[in-house]
Amino acid sequence: MECKLLHNEIIKIQTVKKNYENSKAAVIDSLKILQKRLGWVPDWGIYEISKLLNMSPEDVESIATFYSQIFRKPVARNLIRLCDSVVCYLNGYEILEKKINTLLNININCMTEDKKFTVLPVCCLGSCDKAPVIMVNSDIYYKVDKFSIINILDTYK
Repeated sequence: MECKLLHNEIIKIQTVKKNYENSKAAVIDSLKILQKRLGWVPDWGIYEISKLLNMSPEDVESIATFYSQIFRKPVARNLIRLCDSVVCYLNGYEILEKKINTLLNININCMTEDKKFTVLPVCCLGSCDKAPVIMVNSDIYYKVDKFSIINILDTYK
């Protein structure tokens, strides 16, 4: 893997930067450009983006780590986002988390050994009336229980 931004990524980031008066406003879009290619944003990406946006790497890093959809470490092919909002928590989050841990043999914030699944908490998926909710890649599943999660995960194996 080449540890630098590609020419087309640089052009895209420069274009994004022009859309904003303040470079800070372009950070998330710029990080997403690199993440689209790699699946995550490594340290060198933070540094390269900071140079293009005329910001310190620390400022870019603080935005990257605050925004939960920017991944600062590699994630698996299938990304499971497990909603841990109060409503999901009250409607079965703990049971669902334990079942996922058992089925995949991993904890939250981890990746399976075969790199097929990463499980991450997310504070809300916007479907509280259908809790508990999970998102696998871009697919959302509602009223998930310890039985339905088995079929859901089998779909992605």
